[in-house]
Amino acid sequence: MSVLILMVLSLSGVYSDSHTLRYCVSGITAPGSGLPDFSLSAYVDDQQTERYTSDIQRRLPVAEWMKKEKPEYWNRRTWSSKANEAAFRHEVSLGKERLHLTEGFHFLQMIQSCELRDDGSNVSSEHYRYDGREYMYYDKPTGTFIPMMADAQSVTQRWNMPDIGFARRTKHYLESECIQRLKRFIAYGREELERRGDSTYFRPKVKVSHQESGEVTKLHCLVYGFHPRSVDVKWMKNGTDDVPTDESTPVLPNPDGTYQIRVNAEVIPKEDDSYSCYVDHSSLEEPLLVRWGELYPYWGSRSLSDGVSCIH
Repeated sequence: MSVLILMVLSLSGVYSDSHTLRYCVSGITAPGSGLPDFSLSAYVDDQQTERYTSDIQRRLPVAEWMKKEKPEYWNRRTWSSKANEAAFRHEVSLGKERLHLTEGFHFLQMIQSCELRDDGSNVSSEHYRYDGREYMYYDKPTGTFIPMMADAQSVTQRWNMPDIGFARRTKHYLESECIQRLKRFIAYGREELERRGDSTYFRPKVKVSHQESGEVTKLHCLVYGFHPRSVDVKWMKNGTDDVPTDESTPVLPNPDGTYQIRVNAEVIPKEDDSYSCYVDHSSLEEPLLVRWGELYPYWGSRSLSDGVSCIH
């Protein structure tokens, strides 16, 4: 009986905290920029674990504990990355044609993640952006890709075709393979993951912007550079009333170990109305309330490479 109790305790302790596995994959066309045409970064929580670029042509470990994976894993992942590289080049080119874009800097980005929560449950997602705009996403309830703009419809129709099997493979990965892989990685890096923990605090930076379409204004609140991961972000009207969220990204990791999230809301402003982005985080003595039209603490400059990293 004592042996059984020890086994149960050891198994329950394996997933005592929430952990997340994320992949950020980008294909770009940027003549003369010096950036790789294709790149992939993998993260467990806030630690980068793997990388691949079209320049190095190999899937490589970044975190020291990822070197526990056998050579067969890195060979398989290299082959997979090369296949994704070819696919992303093709989709970036097709996207330029569908969106009637000119020559220059354009990119297609995929953010794929799964989270193993402390109660043993899990969630997962996969979504795509083209030039930073929401492009399409995989919808788990229907098992299909859903377009977020009209020009993505032809892509989702093709990817959802049963004979291609792309939607079916995505379903299997998100619901099974991603979590199994995450469990294995947690076992490799548990000591480092737990050691880093949430002992370091970084205050969030906030960038508020908008887009107008007729009477409707779409408000954007980008909160970034914060640590630890847990954060509460929402739009508020006149400082008191919550505004329904139009869309929100997951909390995504930055290469420096901090995090970012973007929350959007659609409103029809009236003369006496004011709208603010509410941000509450453990690094703050009290929540921030950043009014639309004001800057806090500054508008971050956006470089060419920022647009295709995991933070945007």
